[in-house]
Amino acid sequence: MTYCLAIKVNEGLVFASDSRTNAGLDHVSTYSKMHTFAWPGKRMFVLLSAGNLATTQAVAKQLRADAQNPQAESLLSVATVDAAADYVGRVSAAIQRSQAERDTANTNFEATFIFGGQIAGQASSIFLIYPQGNYIHESTEHPFLQIGEIKYGKPILDRVILPGTPLEIAGRCALVSLNSTIRSNLTVGPPIELMFMPDNDLTASRHLSLGEDDAFYRSISDTWSDGLRQALNRLPPFPWEGATPRQAQFVQQSGPIEPMA
Repeated sequence: MTYCLAIKVNEGLVFASDSRTNAGLDHVSTYSKMHTFAWPGKRMFVLLSAGNLATTQAVAKQLRADAQNPQAESLLSVATVDAAADYVGRVSAAIQRSQAERDTANTNFEATFIFGGQIAGQASSIFLIYPQGNYIHESTEHPFLQIGEIKYGKPILDRVILPGTPLEIAGRCALVSLNSTIRSNLTVGPPIELMFMPDNDLTASRHLSLGEDDAFYRSISDTWSDGLRQALNRLPPFPWEGATPRQAQFVQQSGPIEPMA
């Protein structure tokens, strides 16, 4: 299973992904699901992947090969970010068709991507690219996109992320969203990759890879857990509790913050 997300705020873009892949409980591996394509000062794109691993790796490989070929359409040659998303969708659909034609075992080769970035002088954008190659844009009401195991990490995004959210706050929100998913679903796991893309800073310089034992990542997880307990204790009492609700007892009984799953 996979969980990846991208956030678009006024200050730029945030991309985040887990790294766990598995083919059953006895075969768990880690692969990066974040692919970066950067031409510093000119253009930068990030591709997050979910689905068949052979397809996602083949798509990333094809995008890099095309960018090395001056005669081919590529992420380096397209005129707009929308055109880049359309190009990625066509590459993905073509690779899936090719793999399916060679397969005799009815394997599912579908893959879904989040793609985004910026070309110098243009606005940044993020897109959700479906297996068929078509895509949708993020909306002002929900300026984020998710793929994979989305349900556990969505509530924090719904409550916090707005276009005016500061970029670093959006990044911490992305980490909490991933951490909540990892705690609830063992098929999503670290290392977590986090990429910040401030508008007009096309350098790919703000990239983090956070393992389960990373001190910063554990601090994010522990602080969020503690904050949830404190928020729960500040909720209004039920009518029958009177003026002395039992919040203080809950704090004492909850004990220390449990270790992260």
